[in-house]
Amino acid sequence: MKLTTRIIIATAIFSIFNIQYSITQAQGYKLTFTSSSLADGKIYLGQHFRDEFKVLDSATAANGTLVFSGKKKIDTGIYVLLKDKKTKMFDFVIDDSRTFTIAFDENYSNAGMKVTGSKANTLMYQYLAKLDWAREQSKANNGDKAKKDALNKEMKSFETKYLEQNAQYRFTQCIKILSTTDVPDKIPAGSADTNLRDWQARYFREHYWDNVDLSDHSLIYTPQLFDKMNLYFFNILYYQDADTITKYAKIVLNKVQNDSTMLRYFMDFILPKYERSTKNIGWDQVFVNLVNDYYFTGKCTWASKAEIFNKRQTVEFLSQSLIGAMGQELIMADTNQSNDPKDWISSHALPQKYVMLWFWDPDCNHCKKQTAELIVLYDSLTKANNKIFEVYAVGYESDVEKWKGYVRKHKLPFINVGGPNVNIDYQEAYNVHGAPTMIILNADRQIIMNKTLTTKNVLPFIEKYEKKHPEQANRGPSKWQLEGIKRAKIK
Repeated sequence: MKLTTRIIIATAIFSIFNIQYSITQAQGYKLTFTSSSLADGKIYLGQHFRDEFKVLDSATAANGTLVFSGKKKIDTGIYVLLKDKKTKMFDFVIDDSRTFTIAFDENYSNAGMKVTGSKANTLMYQYLAKLDWAREQSKANNGDKAKKDALNKEMKSFETKYLEQNAQYRFTQCIKILSTTDVPDKIPAGSADTNLRDWQARYFREHYWDNVDLSDHSLIYTPQLFDKMNLYFFNILYYQDADTITKYAKIVLNKVQNDSTMLRYFMDFILPKYERSTKNIGWDQVFVNLVNDYYFTGKCTWASKAEIFNKRQTVEFLSQSLIGAMGQELIMADTNQSNDPKDWISSHALPQKYVMLWFWDPDCNHCKKQTAELIVLYDSLTKANNKIFEVYAVGYESDVEKWKGYVRKHKLPFINVGGPNVNIDYQEAYNVHGAPTMIILNADRQIIMNKTLTTKNVLPFIEKYEKKHPEQANRGPSKWQLEGIKRAKIK
């Protein structure tokens, strides 16, 4: 394991682990903490759950001493001291002893922890202190390769020895869980793959969970499982397309699908982020895929009928604006606000290959800024006779006069529509939950982008789309474009 990886792990480990093993332990405990910097007042004993803390007990510090004691069973694990139910002081382990004392300094430094009565805590702080030392040495090396290699060698030897000599301790088991996946440096013989980097990335994703015993759902009380889950879904899979994210998400979800506690732990955390993301392309598709595959197949046994019903409504709502879905035609009145539908303008029947649906609000500062940037891009393309897309700008404002005034004052050159004269509810049709919202449609008026891009990224996105979809690059006009050309000639 590389030093940089160990240092990252050290940060995660120091905020660590509260595994609730079901092993029967001796009754009674007395946990004493002392420090000259410990102020009088109530302190809380907590456990980790995702990125939060659950309070288990409280005690009052006096004269630099704090004691938690009781006759009930307290399980093996790593716990946390909290100042105010939320602010962490430091972690400690309950493993080989339930009667011990920890003296700490004002910085809660690992090297400053003095333990009496618990070898498990002594060993844990020694390990963490060594990693703290290595981090400082790494900074001091200033990129010196020889020193870096020597430090890596020393730390590898230290870690190997530590893991071998202290395998019986819970903390050691948690270190192994946090270990990175060893990726081969060569593609196996006989493989059809030719790109080593792509093969290694795929191997890493497929074997990411190899060192985690997902059959033990007590791991849900460790920040380490949370960190590993969070890193997997929102870093390692972050830039993948929806199909790839779904594929690798199911690798871990299928491992825990028979354990409702563990499956719920994952689902309750990841689904809201995929559903509500307003910036990540395709994440709404991942939400739909996972809900279809797990909720609607009965695997989420905790889900009530009401929750299933709500999920189904959300899926139906999102499905209308997913990438690849057919965009619904909007027919709206322009600034003339004619009541005659014959005068209204179609979002689809336009001569340009691409159409940008731009939902904006004249009271929104971000909308104003990006609308101004869009004008510059739009005018430059028009002057170059290369207006590859049309902007169908929908005024997201109930005050029609304010919207019309802004359009006229700033001379917006787009197709400007708004007001109550519209054929359908565009908010529902395109999942518009605020302004600005950008939707880009291709020649067939399918949705190819449902997230708001910055203006500078609009043309690069279209270029990238056409490289990935060469059939769209040199195609003839679609029926929608032809209809738009026809209407333009009539006018």
